[in-house]
Amino acid sequence: MLRILDACVTLVTFSCLVEGVFGGYGMSMFAAQTSPPDPCYDDTGNPRRCIPDFVNSAFGKEVRASSTCGKPAGRYCVVTEKGDERNRNCHICDASDPKKHHPPAYLTDLNNPHNLTCWQSENYIQYPQNVTLTLSLSKKFEVTYVSLQFCSPRPESMAIYKSMDYGKTWVPFQFYSTQCRKMYNKPNKATITKQNEQEAICTDSHTDMHPLSGGLIAFSTLDGRPSAHDFDNSPVLQDWVTATDIKVTFSRLHTFGDENEDDSELARDSYFYAVSDLQVGGRCKCNGHASRCVKDRDGNLICECKHNTAGPECDRCKPFHYDRPWQRATAREANECLLAKCKTPYLSHLFIRNCAIRRENLNAQDVVKLQIVQVNLTSLQYIRLNIVSDKG
Repeated sequence: MLRILDACVTLVTFSCLVEGVFGGYGMSMFAAQTSPPDPCYDDTGNPRRCIPDFVNSAFGKEVRASSTCGKPAGRYCVVTEKGDERNRNCHICDASDPKKHHPPAYLTDLNNPHNLTCWQSENYIQYPQNVTLTLSLSKKFEVTYVSLQFCSPRPESMAIYKSMDYGKTWVPFQFYSTQCRKMYNKPNKATITKQNEQEAICTDSHTDMHPLSGGLIAFSTLDGRPSAHDFDNSPVLQDWVTATDIKVTFSRLHTFGDENEDDSELARDSYFYAVSDLQVGGRCKCNGHASRCVKDRDGNLICECKHNTAGPECDRCKPFHYDRPWQRATAREANECLLAKCKTPYLSHLFIRNCAIRRENLNAQDVVKLQIVQVNLTSLQYIRLNIVSDKG
């Protein structure tokens, strides 16, 4: 225990030395001479809220699909309509042929409306079976929307889920169904109040079978949420939009009702899920303390933290910068973490908090030592002598 206390005294002592040598004007002048302009600081060097660029965080990322056509190669048929006439044009999906395959990579490649590439599931995977698409964002993002552009008819029922712990657990984001109560035990278009702002709702919007191709489903995470206009002051919504992974579950296919007729094999080959583009629009989550995300030495995406913050999401203060508790930056206040000032009352608190030592865990000798350190924190010479004397 004495060694722990000695280490803590050394830690606090170093903090005081840093404050004395680099604190105030000297540190600011040095930073101004060497640092390029930074969005996290204004022209006078004062901190301000900064956020990474808005991006499609799904672009180029791997998507895991529970079902993909082409293994083995097989027939699928595309339905077209002209007036009351319905036609089926059949093709082959073959995973081994680059001209005939429809892999999950097509979900997040460059979306060119003049040259659509579509991921496609196996034929007729119908309720109660489902098909899932799972996307890892590799880091926490604040998600603004999730959208899917379809090459097939849109599903009759589907759900969007999010994970905040890299796929260990999942919570629903949004449900779509023509039968919300039956499929998801949810009412259709329930009212969102401040009491249920973190609750997924179900809607029958965007569940029509038509168009047979090119339909869009776009979920806005904050649409209709009462506190969206005051997002900076809503920890509930800040948590609601946070995700590390996104999962889309297709639960029920739309059909024309002909899948059980005499030529049902041809009909069933016409029913599948196909998506040309999956987007997840949002920003790397940095709590207002970074203007961009970068990869660390291990290749992991992290925030390039400013305002004396640290952590993958700038979610804590840097060592020795505990003069006030960490806070998320807002439009009005940057909430920069401040270097600890060498004042006895504060450092006494810092000493106890950083070392996580409770008096009930100390023996009598340690309590006396702790009291001496607390009383004499302003005297670096005394602390040094105290350490030397203990080691001796």
